[in-house]
Amino acid sequence: MKITVITKEWPPAVYGGAGVHAVELTRALRASGVDVSVHAFGEPEQTPDVHGHAELAELDGANAALRTLGVDLSIAAALAQESPAADVLHSHTWYANLAGDLASRLTGAPHVLTAHSLEPLRPWKAEQLGGGYRVSSWAEESAYRGASQVVAVSAAMREDILRSYEFLDPDDVAVVHNGIDTADWVRDEGTDVVDALGIDPSRPAVVFVGRITRQKGLPYFLRACASLPPEVQVVLLAGAPDTPGIAAEVEGLVATLRESRQGVVWVDRMLPRREVCQVLSHATVFVCPSVYEPLGIVNLEAMACGAAVVGTATGGIPEVVVDGETGWLVPIEQLSDGTGTPVDPDRYVADLAAALTEAVSDPERARRFGEAGRVRANQEFSWTTVAARTVEVYERALATAR
Repeated sequence: MKITVITKEWPPAVYGGAGVHAVELTRALRASGVDVSVHAFGEPEQTPDVHGHAELAELDGANAALRTLGVDLSIAAALAQESPAADVLHSHTWYANLAGDLASRLTGAPHVLTAHSLEPLRPWKAEQLGGGYRVSSWAEESAYRGASQVVAVSAAMREDILRSYEFLDPDDVAVVHNGIDTADWVRDEGTDVVDALGIDPSRPAVVFVGRITRQKGLPYFLRACASLPPEVQVVLLAGAPDTPGIAAEVEGLVATLRESRQGVVWVDRMLPRREVCQVLSHATVFVCPSVYEPLGIVNLEAMACGAAVVGTATGGIPEVVVDGETGWLVPIEQLSDGTGTPVDPDRYVADLAAALTEAVSDPERARRFGEAGRVRANQEFSWTTVAARTVEVYERALATAR
């Protein structure tokens, strides 16, 4: 069986959970004996069977969504000529979905797509893409209509998919959770990294890791931090803002927070994995204040490093974080307009602050939760298991195509 993975993100340009998933799944599939080639956006690392596709020069300056579709056309054209041809095409995110759909129509190979997010549930992207959001939504829906099989990274995500795209046959939508490589994400109690970043390992710390985007809920977290005990450090590994607007909002909230408390550390660049591991290992608690999160690989990464998690009880987060066992789940009632916005933002901020305060006020309990989280990450979310379940999806796609 030959599989072609189509992805926007590939090293060195991996900035989100979808990219991590594509890389780790490919590695696990190859380790299990599956022949996998990769077609990625940009200039990926020059490794065997990995092919890069640059944006079309003719679209320079065009809307970002149109530039994406230009890369999709390049990938589809390459796949139509690839030899030997793929048995199954597997795309990740709307950026790559249309390439998989077009290549499937050209070659006859079944197209499997993994849903890491859904455009209908991310209306705030209109801030980022303007009219391109309508283009990205069209591209995603078109790919779903043509897909042989759809993979949801959580049961909650599967429900969102079937609600957003009612034309899908539920039997063609499978749940395969994201995974974590606990050989790479390991506890590191050294202090060279935290010392260099200005984090005091002797003080409690609440750590956030993620992109600055509406779905990650960072402004709610920053507002909640105003209520934390004064000795608690607030550590943000946060960069790549979606828009100038949310960048300015976060900058303002951080500045306000620094006026009232010490120990606010903001790293606005991507850190190497080893450095992130050490920061997570020194977290009293990791926070995931997302208002939209299909699963949240970042929670698994924190758990693998032995950090307890405070997360919003939305999307796939409750499938990863066990309330009262590996962390705390913060209740949220959300608007039904697709934004994930809390019905009562002040109430959500207060509940988030209460959970964080409870966590940092009982570091021994947080430590036990962190230990339980590492065990859970090891046992339930290995990439070997993810690869085996994904192969089952490929086999269903091939059986359907025959």
